[in-house]
Amino acid sequence: METILIVEDKESMANMLRETLELDGYDVVIARDGAEGIKRIRENRAALVLTDLKLPRKDGIEVLKASKEENPLMPVILMTAFGTVETAVKAIKLGAYDFITKPLDTDHLRLLIDRALKNRRLVTENLLLKDALSKHVGMPTIVGKSSAMQQVAENIRKVSPAKTTVLLIGESGTGKELFARAIHDLSPRKEFPFVAINCAAIPRELLESELFGHERGAFTGAAEKKPGKFELADKGTVFLDEIGDMDMTLQTKVLRALQEGEIDRVGGIHPVKVDIRIIAASNKDLEAAVAGKTFRQDLYYRLSVFPIVIPPLRERREDILLLSEHFISKYSAEMNIPHRNISDEALDALKAYSWKGNVRELENVIERAMILCETDTITREHLRMSPLVSAESMLMNIPLDGTLEDAAGTALRAAETLRIRKALESTHGNKTRAAELLKVSYKTLLTKIKDYGIEN
Repeated sequence: METILIVEDKESMANMLRETLELDGYDVVIARDGAEGIKRIRENRAALVLTDLKLPRKDGIEVLKASKEENPLMPVILMTAFGTVETAVKAIKLGAYDFITKPLDTDHLRLLIDRALKNRRLVTENLLLKDALSKHVGMPTIVGKSSAMQQVAENIRKVSPAKTTVLLIGESGTGKELFARAIHDLSPRKEFPFVAINCAAIPRELLESELFGHERGAFTGAAEKKPGKFELADKGTVFLDEIGDMDMTLQTKVLRALQEGEIDRVGGIHPVKVDIRIIAASNKDLEAAVAGKTFRQDLYYRLSVFPIVIPPLRERREDILLLSEHFISKYSAEMNIPHRNISDEALDALKAYSWKGNVRELENVIERAMILCETDTITREHLRMSPLVSAESMLMNIPLDGTLEDAAGTALRAAETLRIRKALESTHGNKTRAAELLKVSYKTLLTKIKDYGIEN
């Protein structure tokens, strides 16, 4: 529900406007003079200001200036009598969205307010889009049939409708931002912005301004006031990725935003109200960080109301085929090339790999293979995964869910790799003698050496 501030000294007019706008679903706050209006602007997070031009104590022009000083994106509509239209036109030049003459046509006013709020959302989205242009947009859909992924999907379904803070825990490359977007898209906030900030990618001295905004002159180079991401995401969702890398001072400000619903711009003297849902993510052990005094305990408890653990790819190997086919389809469309199949040999290699970079690394491998493959089938040579997973690593990562066949396949590959290496070591690399020791044909040994990447 968006809030509209009405600054009007005539009680009957103010009440009529309140009733009209509340019927349209708005939350209405009323101020009876200009000074009170300016105070309300600083205290409340209004989406729009509707003010009379002639007011006691402070006039509508001063209310307009205060509104633009507090939040340049907040639209202001002036109400004026016929005799002051010229003054109202001047107000447009000062940043007012529009003006309406008295006596009011309420239908026209409602249309004007609707347009102003849509315009504000469009401007906000454009500001956020500037930051997103250099990033990959059009995130892939969540793909996975493993029991671990089904549990994650169920948790997302349950928590999305609430305002509850969510902590996503998982290794780099597991797609934490994708899951955060899914929570936002399934929530009542889906019509409002989703803003993602990587706390580890922005220097501390810049991150504060990026999150909370700054006033003009707050620091060298601050030539004008700038709203922060928390303000731009009002009514929406803020995703704080790698929050474990955030400075302790900024952690305090995030905690205040969670507890009080307000922030302080850099160089500001008045708090700014914000209505946001926070989803945080980390690939670090935040409990250990709390014990090591590098992460605030109170913030950790506020963030981890509903933790969701995103499993690494090596723990859901049965999803590798689905993910690979998804990325093949994606890059077929992007590169405008025919769809590629994937050979059993290549799929076996993908399933045996350690995937330290998780889904992101798999996507990179498939993209590279699509570029290299000039036939209709991706083979193991097109994958160019180097180095291949060690046998010891394979033994440690035998899938504990899925089918017995999956587990047996991984274990067999690991055991054969270890045994072939030991045979080659004992024969000083002589493959003929190694084949005799292993009681297999020379051709079979060569095939397995190639398949398992043992020479590498």
